[in-house]
Amino acid sequence: MFRIRKVNDDLFPMNKNAVEQVMEILRHHFSDMKEEKILSLPEQLRNPLKYRFRSILFVADKFNGTIRGFALLLHAPDLDFCFLDYIATGKNQVSSGIGGALYSRCREEALLLNCCGIFMECLPDDPLLCDNPQLLKQNASRLKFYEGFGARPIANTLYETPVKEGETCPPYLVFDCLNGNPMPTAKNTRRIVNAILRRKYGDYCPIDYINRVVDSFQDDPVLLRPFRYVKTIATKKNNHTDDISGATVSGNTPSTQPPALKTVFLAVNDEHAIHHVREVGYVEAPVRIPGILKAFENSNLFQNLVVKSFPEKFIRQVHQKDMVDFLKSAGTNFPAGNSIYPYIFPIRNAHKKPTDTSVLAGYYCIDTFTPIHKNVWKAASRAVDCALSCANALIEHGGLAYALVRPPGHHAESRVFGGFCYLNTAAVAANYFSMLGKVAILDIDYHHGNGQQEIFYQRKDVLTLSLHGHPATTYPYFCGFRDEKGAGEGLGYNYNYPLKEGTDAGTYRTVLLEALQRIETFKPAFLVVCLGLDTAKGDPTGTFTFTARDFEVNAGMISRLKIPTLVVQEGGYLSRTLGINALNFFKGLRKGFYS
Repeated sequence: MFRIRKVNDDLFPMNKNAVEQVMEILRHHFSDMKEEKILSLPEQLRNPLKYRFRSILFVADKFNGTIRGFALLLHAPDLDFCFLDYIATGKNQVSSGIGGALYSRCREEALLLNCCGIFMECLPDDPLLCDNPQLLKQNASRLKFYEGFGARPIANTLYETPVKEGETCPPYLVFDCLNGNPMPTAKNTRRIVNAILRRKYGDYCPIDYINRVVDSFQDDPVLLRPFRYVKTIATKKNNHTDDISGATVSGNTPSTQPPALKTVFLAVNDEHAIHHVREVGYVEAPVRIPGILKAFENSNLFQNLVVKSFPEKFIRQVHQKDMVDFLKSAGTNFPAGNSIYPYIFPIRNAHKKPTDTSVLAGYYCIDTFTPIHKNVWKAASRAVDCALSCANALIEHGGLAYALVRPPGHHAESRVFGGFCYLNTAAVAANYFSMLGKVAILDIDYHHGNGQQEIFYQRKDVLTLSLHGHPATTYPYFCGFRDEKGAGEGLGYNYNYPLKEGTDAGTYRTVLLEALQRIETFKPAFLVVCLGLDTAKGDPTGTFTFTARDFEVNAGMISRLKIPTLVVQEGGYLSRTLGINALNFFKGLRKGFYS
């Protein structure tokens, strides 16, 4: 069991450990590689200007930090191509489709970057170029692997000409058009080959050699060598075993369009309906979810995720043990069909915890309208599973994801719940992301995101921002003011934007732009958006008057950050417009993100 994730730098412990393991794999498989080159990998990730390529490192890990393989993809945005620099599995690694999964992820990334294709070097399978039988066998295995994806050597060129007299086994230049892109023209290919040779091998290849090789690309468009090992490009799993960079892998060939390409991952809480408080005026009702899903039908915006169960430890990293234990105990301590409303609160002597179960509801709650009942834990923890399933999808693929969940979560703090919220789903996901890089949480619910503010108030790795109704008139009343900036290491990493009742969409977007600029300056690896649809015109809990078009425009502004983004559903209680407003939000988000 493994996942493929992108490593952007070595600044965070988990990423630093991954990069160190990748360097060890390089030492094992590429014994002729200079140590100086291996040690330059961290800088290569951080400094694309120096290396004239944007380096993209994908690792296959076992969720516990053990790296089972990696691929290093170089992106040249000025020429719209990618170059596969290295791909290898770990030392003594028993293959389980790792090589195929890594290369499939590289192809997906190249498609998302709108590249013409992926170029790479492969040692020759021609006895005239390589007289070592064992090496020829290994080379043929690699080329067979890539043929399964449609990639083959470019024909009729001098690329496989040795740089120096006496050198053997010069590499082919292999090209993968990504099963659908047109073959590049001779002119564009010459520009790309010139860039590859100068940027990667400029200190080794003489200028006259580079010019001679570049000029040899005359076919217009370029031609690939005929298939030699496979008759057709497979679209289903292959069971063959191939060798890549000295490591044995079993390859899986992908369909022509990666399933995640330009769609929004969608995880729906399949346990939400058991959280049903049948009280007059209780607006956080099960009808909210099917109302949104109905509007999504036939939109082709979403790709459904299978929701996995995650260890409880991720919740306990965010919420205090005694509150979690209390919510879990509701499943056995409260009779079915009954809801207990908090009615007495620990204003004095909060350290003296009561023993009466009904009184404990108030000990852990901040209001009188968020009840406890038998199914609270099951529904709320499943919402967390949805968000973490989305988080893993973003870690593996990037892009956009939507956790369509209830109950909401952004009012739940580390040791108290309230505002219809029991567990802070967005905060758990943000904390999960924070193992891999900096995170920003943007709360655009009508009500202040007090939960994530309190949870991350003294941390500088998670930036929290909230646009909301002014706490002088709006729940939760006692926080959400502009002067709440964070504390300790977190000072300057919390921003509140309280807005007066009836704020119009134009004024709101001026403030939203300010918040987005702060996020852009922070440069997070992931963005979590707490989506409240209670800013809509007519919502029973808000005073703003946003239309479906406003939600689309606001989302378009957010999308221009182009940061892997998890959207977590929070409020929104006007049933007749929930669906259209959610749909328009994601139309704007996807359009801007992939433009």
